[in-house]
Amino acid sequence: MVAPGVLLTMKSPWKVLMVAPVLLLFSHSLASAVDQDQPGASSFNSHGCLGCVLVVSVIEQLAQVHNSTVQASMERLCSYLPEKLFLKTTCHFLVQIFGSDIIKLLDVHMNADVVCHALEFCKQDAGQSQCHLYPLPQEAWKFMLEKARKIIKKSPTMKYHRSGSSICSLPFLVKICQKIELSIKNAVPFKDVDSDKYSVFPTLRGYHWRGRDCNDSDKTAYPGRRPDNWDVHRDSNCNGIWGIDPKDGIPYEKKFCEGSQPRGIILLGDSAGAHFHIPPEWLTASQMSLNSFFNLPTALTDELNWPQLSGVTGFLESTSGVEETSIYHRLRKRNHCNHRDYQSISRNGASSQNLENFIGSLSRNQVLDHPAIVIYAMIGNDVCNGRADPVPEMTTPEQMYSKVMQTLKHLNSHLPNGSHVILYGLPDGTFLWDNLHNRYHPLGQLNKDVTYAQLFSFLSCLKISPCSGWMSSNKTLRTLTSERAEQLSKTLKKIATSKIFTNFKLFYMDFAYHEIIEEWQRRGGQPWQLIEPVDGFHPNEVASLLLADLFWKKIQFQWPQVLGKENPFNSQIEQVFGDQGGH
Repeated sequence: MVAPGVLLTMKSPWKVLMVAPVLLLFSHSLASAVDQDQPGASSFNSHGCLGCVLVVSVIEQLAQVHNSTVQASMERLCSYLPEKLFLKTTCHFLVQIFGSDIIKLLDVHMNADVVCHALEFCKQDAGQSQCHLYPLPQEAWKFMLEKARKIIKKSPTMKYHRSGSSICSLPFLVKICQKIELSIKNAVPFKDVDSDKYSVFPTLRGYHWRGRDCNDSDKTAYPGRRPDNWDVHRDSNCNGIWGIDPKDGIPYEKKFCEGSQPRGIILLGDSAGAHFHIPPEWLTASQMSLNSFFNLPTALTDELNWPQLSGVTGFLESTSGVEETSIYHRLRKRNHCNHRDYQSISRNGASSQNLENFIGSLSRNQVLDHPAIVIYAMIGNDVCNGRADPVPEMTTPEQMYSKVMQTLKHLNSHLPNGSHVILYGLPDGTFLWDNLHNRYHPLGQLNKDVTYAQLFSFLSCLKISPCSGWMSSNKTLRTLTSERAEQLSKTLKKIATSKIFTNFKLFYMDFAYHEIIEEWQRRGGQPWQLIEPVDGFHPNEVASLLLADLFWKKIQFQWPQVLGKENPFNSQIEQVFGDQGGH
């Protein structure tokens, strides 16, 4: 017998085959804003509720902005989506299933909360408070919901019982789903022919996350390795420098890079380090156009992260308008022999307690590779979770000490001698509530009806808040969260000042967010402008680059040896090799 949840999909399996990967990536991406280790079924339902409320809100606002019907609004939204990844097809597929009911409910002025409860994307468990993003309607909630359910009672949509089973349970989708999920879980490239952990494909953990492979059919050629025979015949380390100078017969790699102390940059991080970002134009009806979603396929296949623009491993030119650049950019500028030697070993929901699950994706050979600068920056998830009472689930100093020591021992057995490791402390996240709570969220700017305080409350009610400790109206809870963060930072500092390792030197640096806020204010900015506008939690691109600038200056002042020499041959490398093959 076919499970009820797949009855509708089995009628048109070709459509499901096309839209399944994007639905899988979208569900992963929604879930990735919070701790990935939260339980599955209720978390799945909560993200479905959040997704529904966001989409229905956009449909309603598009109709308002363009003075159109709801039907025209849905068609407009689908028309904005790119063909790539079957996003447009997916949109039409979902409109075909749910569109008629959404039209009926919005036409009688039901808001997105009511619509999504009536469609059963949002469910109220027994004893649970009513989760809502918008202010409750003037009529009694129960009466409104009953009214909405009567309107769509005989709808064919409601015969499609959405069971808890995933679309990936369909037999013909199991393998593709498993491969995508494994790539995300293990933080290794989805496309990697020679299995050297480097790829020629940008997303799905490809070169947006670590240097681009220059030969994906040869596992001995990859970024960061010491050159093979001075790269006389091939570019074994993918830095674009190889061959022999015909003037004197000296290999270019030997001439330009020998003794220049090449080194890579590796981030062990969470979603902040990976630069989690949802563009506000995706949710702002008044700004939405055909160009709004051109980067959606890339974002989905990077788990809504933009490591290529991050403060640590970013290699693309910043879109933020500030002059500051990433740490990788600066290392490459300092020594062009460092070209492509970057790795973002970061994952949404990562913490000191689960890093062991994916640290194996780090690529460094103690004998064959150059030393590396490793930044350990688990800045949030040890104190942040979506639980109603987050304190018992926070990492204790004892747990932090144990897991960080485990990580450092792993690094000592994998990093080449001469490496450096910097432990980054945790921030005081009370600035989130202080600077955002009474401001309007992008979704609430049109009608002045959704503040960040409402968003935080909605996410907490659904138990999917990225940080219910700091994103809370409860000042005592916010203070407790910051106190624990400070305790964990002291634990990291204690380790850095008391432990010695054979293959790397260990340092500690405070996560001084208040310093970049002060710098931003000196430039005429406001603190809220440094926070991601859609999730109201992560540092945005400007903040990430200002933090990189602060980090670089402190390293230069306190421990300049970490950065290696400035290469006097940089200009000659540019003359001979141009952009060294780009990124």
